[in-house]
Amino acid sequence: MRLVLFDVDGTLVDCAGQSRAPFEAALVEVFGTAGEIDGYEFSGKTDPRIVIDLATGAGVPEGEALAGLGRVRDLYVERLARAFDPSRVRLLPAVVERLEALAARADLALGLLTGNWERGAEIKLAAHGLGRYFAFGAFGDDRIDRHDLPPVALERARARFGGRFRPEETLIVGDSELDVHCARAHGIRSLAVATGWTRAERLAQAGADRLVADLGDPAALLELLGESAA
Repeated sequence: MRLVLFDVDGTLVDCAGQSRAPFEAALVEVFGTAGEIDGYEFSGKTDPRIVIDLATGAGVPEGEALAGLGRVRDLYVERLARAFDPSRVRLLPAVVERLEALAARADLALGLLTGNWERGAEIKLAAHGLGRYFAFGAFGDDRIDRHDLPPVALERARARFGGRFRPEETLIVGDSELDVHCARAHGIRSLAVATGWTRAERLAQAGADRLVADLGDPAALLELLGESAA
């Protein structure tokens, strides 16, 4: 059995920036500031990394920022759940078609590898019922930095399905440079999709094994799994 791990924002769905206001409000409530949030690049970063960067950048001691992570998370997901409008969530091209095809196969396991806190990911995926494809994942709750998430996902896959999932039997699908970097750091292949906020040139320069405009053509994904699309 092989493992395919998907990012959420910019890879599966575009939530029209709905998480930004709840995130900013939670930061202000906990630390009295959201820092330089307007100029901050969110793409690919875990939620806790975003909190620490913005808080410490505004002068909050790192220890205080770390101690406040749980409170920011709880306030954020509470506000997100209350304000989130599923009708504004855009399903990215061919996502359901691709997930349906992969989920139907007994030799593949699907999981998430996302910087979202788990509850935030659930809220976003629920807009189009995508949560049904993913029984497990690695989330921002698990580690502060994205490059530490692949081992978490591999262990959870092992616990759920039995046996050992090796990096060479795994594929990470994402839209940011950090998706590519975290895959490369663990000897995992990556499929970069240019459906998010990172230009295709940057994804290529990051070292993605394959780069596609979107998930409309199954060939690249299948080739990275060692198969032919024919």
